[in-house]
Amino acid sequence: MAKRKITTADSAAPSGSQTLLRGLDVLEAAAAGVIGLAELAEKLELTRSTAHRLASVLVERRYLAFVPREGYSLGPKLLELGYGARQQMNIIRIAAPHLEALALASEDTVHLGSLEGRRALYLDKIPGRRRVEISSRVGERQPVTSTGLGKALILDEDEASWHDLYLSETGKNASESFFKTWVKRMRTYARQGYAFDLEENEDQIRCVAAPIREAGGNIIAAISLSSAAQYMSDARMAELVVEVKKTTAAISRELGWSEPQ
Repeated sequence: MAKRKITTADSAAPSGSQTLLRGLDVLEAAAAGVIGLAELAEKLELTRSTAHRLASVLVERRYLAFVPREGYSLGPKLLELGYGARQQMNIIRIAAPHLEALALASEDTVHLGSLEGRRALYLDKIPGRRRVEISSRVGERQPVTSTGLGKALILDEDEASWHDLYLSETGKNASESFFKTWVKRMRTYARQGYAFDLEENEDQIRCVAAPIREAGGNIIAAISLSSAAQYMSDARMAELVVEVKKTTAAISRELGWSEPQ
């Protein structure tokens, strides 16, 4: 890899940006093979103390690994991130035709999302044909306890985890009666393999959601079908559960999942 010269533009950049760029340079240097501190400092035209400081932080965060008398190599955190990125890219590509077919058949908006930390990350959105404005955007993160998509993503979690998530999103002063109602619904959703949003996240918007599973059976994503409450009567939502679950089952099968007999 060619040396990256520290230019006038670099020196004028805020120290945080400069540190980030140098940290990325360290990662790229280690990507070429195990590298010692002296070689790393020379390659990136840094002092040994600066190179050591940057590399030490990356080791601490598991982006680099260090072996005494050998040097630095890429760390396990990058494997995790790479796997996550691959899963996200694969799931978007695999799910796309299924989402489009569901949106066309239902005329409603379809979302695809995955769990990122404690939030639901929206990976794709296929707008419906109805004149319904839904504020969601690809790339944004939404609460898991109020969105149908989010609830579908946590169906396999235990009740202690549900409680922690609920408190983290609603605050410690959340009504106990509201939580009891919410968790009662979650038990039903978990048994039946779907989730509803009954205008909990956005006024006058309802949705039906279900999880997508990978080969090992773990939930890795979910889809939701959303529309205005006037198009989402209780009876229609019950009918849509069947269609949404058919769609998630088809996507899951393409990811190697086999439905239990």
